[in-house]
Amino acid sequence: MIVDIRYGKDGVQQVDIPEKNYVGTYYPKDVVCESADKVITESLDHPIGYQSLEAFLEGGKDIVFLVNDGTRPTPTAAVLDVLEKRMDLRSARYLIATGTHRAPTEEEYRNIFGRHLEALRDRIVVHDAKNSECVNLGTSKNGTPMEVNKIAVDADRLIVITSVEPHYFAGWTGGRKSFLPGVASYRTVEANHKMAVRMDAQALELAGNPVHEDMMDALEVVKGKMIFSVQIVMDRHHNIYKSAAGDLNPAFEQAVKWGEEVFIVPVPCKADIVISAAPYPMDVDLYQSQKALDNGKWALKEGGTIIMVSKCREGTGSDNFLKLLSSSKDPREVIENIKAGYKLGYHKAAKMAEIATWAKICAVTDLDPEIIRSANMTPYKTVAEAFKDALAANPDAKVLVFMEGSVTIPKPPE
Repeated sequence: MIVDIRYGKDGVQQVDIPEKNYVGTYYPKDVVCESADKVITESLDHPIGYQSLEAFLEGGKDIVFLVNDGTRPTPTAAVLDVLEKRMDLRSARYLIATGTHRAPTEEEYRNIFGRHLEALRDRIVVHDAKNSECVNLGTSKNGTPMEVNKIAVDADRLIVITSVEPHYFAGWTGGRKSFLPGVASYRTVEANHKMAVRMDAQALELAGNPVHEDMMDALEVVKGKMIFSVQIVMDRHHNIYKSAAGDLNPAFEQAVKWGEEVFIVPVPCKADIVISAAPYPMDVDLYQSQKALDNGKWALKEGGTIIMVSKCREGTGSDNFLKLLSSSKDPREVIENIKAGYKLGYHKAAKMAEIATWAKICAVTDLDPEIIRSANMTPYKTVAEAFKDALAANPDAKVLVFMEGSVTIPKPPE
């Protein structure tokens, strides 16, 4: 069975999996999608918790959009295409919710804003977690200082455009994540993400998830602020499946229900070898690509091999993350090192090190092989080479492939 695995934006890597070993290739579920314009328009025609977008905007003097950065597949431009029929887009400012990521590249700006970029360019502000002026709004129940970008705090109307997909420690993206980490200070994000090392901070989990609960607290401190959201659920082809518009939290809850229809994928068994790919643009660096590993682990047998496929176009990402991940050849010791003092990025290292304590991790990337080795993974240039070695170690291995591992949650039988 020849399997083509997307590598980078346009590349493909092939791997030949013997029929006797091959269980199947899995994607997020196929769902029926109508036109983007129709789906978004219908959600705006029937917003949750608001009479209408027009009524929400009435009297607004400082309208601010919170939009995702280039590492998310959110179809912001498609939403703006519909919104321009209902409002003057230049009457608002656009705060890019980068969290602690870098500012967008020119290509990413064009992906985010589409044909609206030039008309709105002078209305766009990029959140910088370390340098943007943030306002302290108090402390969460977990002790997180709630410092949020002043532009968002001062706005009298906030419109959130986001997408909802599984997230490996916040449960789901979307909704409250536009505030924390989206437009929060570095100190706030670091305090929130410290809770990601806990075992109850997992994909799909919201109830009892300390990271999610802390993010919800962030919204409590801006309670009473006028917030309207457009929260998109996409299919595996990045077509718009559903749109939940209106009040932030109820719209998020609805979008999660739709997201479960797409992203939770039943598989017939756990496998000895799992190939999990981080598709473009989620392959930006090793830090982001970790999500493909974390999702793939749910379908892997203990003692098995997981092969992460990601171009890692811009390197490793967080220095803290790589430094900790490389702090010991024993992944158990890496986990212990976190207890000595948390820094932002350690949560991803902890999740990766946890997998390395019970499985072998192979990484197909463009990164320096020595960097991969230092991080307790085995480096490969091609999927074919990585698979050949994994199969040689276990000729009877059952193999599962996840083409979009970053957003696919496999569900094997109980």
